[in-house]
Amino acid sequence: MVVKNTNLLEEGTDSTYDRKAEVKAFDDSKAGVKGLVESGVTKIPRMFHSAKLSNIENSASNSNLTVPIIDLKDIHKNPVLHEEVVDKIRTACQEWGFFQVINHGIPISVMDQMIDGIRGFHEQDAEVRKEFYSRDKKKKALYFSNLSLFTDQAANWRDTFGFAVAPEPPKPEEMPSVCRNIAIEYSKKVKDLGFTIFELLSEALGLNPSYLKELNCAEGISILGHYYPACPEPELTMATSKHADSNFMTLLLQDQLGGLQVLHENQWVNVPPLHGALVVNVGDLLQLITNDRFVSVYHRVLAQNIGPRISVASFFVNSSDPVEGTSKVYGPIKELLSEDNPPIYKDISIKDFLVHYFAKGLDGKSSLEPFKL
Repeated sequence: MVVKNTNLLEEGTDSTYDRKAEVKAFDDSKAGVKGLVESGVTKIPRMFHSAKLSNIENSASNSNLTVPIIDLKDIHKNPVLHEEVVDKIRTACQEWGFFQVINHGIPISVMDQMIDGIRGFHEQDAEVRKEFYSRDKKKKALYFSNLSLFTDQAANWRDTFGFAVAPEPPKPEEMPSVCRNIAIEYSKKVKDLGFTIFELLSEALGLNPSYLKELNCAEGISILGHYYPACPEPELTMATSKHADSNFMTLLLQDQLGGLQVLHENQWVNVPPLHGALVVNVGDLLQLITNDRFVSVYHRVLAQNIGPRISVASFFVNSSDPVEGTSKVYGPIKELLSEDNPPIYKDISIKDFLVHYFAKGLDGKSSLEPFKL
């Protein structure tokens, strides 16, 4: 491992290598990582090489660390259970920034069909996929590989089909036929569940259940269906680089292959797939408005020589468009502040925050630092 990283660092000084040209040719192909696999590559292109793969072999070996699993069954019928769940969510958001929910109301059959629908899109003939390939974030349904491909130091081994859910979803005819019906059904159910989670998060902060919803934290929702093909050289790249999410909250549906890890107490901890569960994680904007009471933590996905791995991430944010983003301003929630707990962050518009987030790309650094008082 060390030898390979040393080689990569030496390669980085090679003056004959034209990274921009390699990235452009890859993007121009409109076939994504799946296209590379379809072409039969046995060595991954250099644009995917990451020199920051330290500690992978030491990660997630501590079986005593487990991301909390929270059962939402009967929380609307049983006040005692409801209070217990709110307490568990409060602790999870303060200590982990991540938890899994079960018995959340979305049928397992719908979740399985959504995984199959995303797989179906990515496994269509390349010419059919290419019709949706775009980097125009204003499009309501688009296919791409690596959102910040041209700014990241190393590309990730994954492709994505993304679409808007709210405030303005695509018309059905704008969605690919292979996953149209299930994407529409799943997005409605995940939107409803998101509202429920925001109510529980509000209560966990000691606020009125409707508080975060009334702040429009769920006004904008987008879904990204990631496809991670088997990688011939998984030790040289990442499926998703270390990052924290920019939004208020993410709900993640993952298949059974695994690979997702969170950084907890300076250790990478596996988030094991649990059939029927959804992963919930705090985003940077929720950390900002809760004045660090809830934490947005680093996470990543390891490349694997098996696959494809499929995941479906639903992002809840006031606006997902960094160009036309809303000018609505957010800062630490006043009800959470006191003499003992003064504001840590300045007020910031969603637009300014997202412009900063997308400009810096997945560089492994916090997006919140520039906005501290």
